[in-house]
Amino acid sequence: MKVYVGNLPFSVDLAKLKELFASYGEIEEAIVISDKFSGRSKGFGFVTFKDDAAAKKAIAEMNEKEVEGRNLKVNEAKPMDPDSRPRRSFDRDSRDRPPRRDNNRRF
Repeated sequence: MKVYVGNLPFSVDLAKLKELFASYGEIEEAIVISDKFSGRSKGFGFVTFKDDAAAKKAIAEMNEKEVEGRNLKVNEAKPMDPDSRPRRSFDRDSRDRPPRRDNNRRF
């Protein structure tokens, strides 16, 4: 089971994240999400446990636990909904719209 860990202090790295959750059971994977340009943590990550019972115990005990002055938000990870992400202009299908005319433009 994959667990979402939010409101992480920016100082928490992969090793610290594993350390925080290691006592609950065997960890298959852990990741701290970072900005692709700066490399700085975005303040959240994921921990995947081999055992669902361990994951549920971690959720129950770690949710709202204070770490470095911040209360963690820990719950079961949900798959990302592609419709919930912000839309950008290049995501739209331009074939659905007529060409844009700029009446102020002179030729």
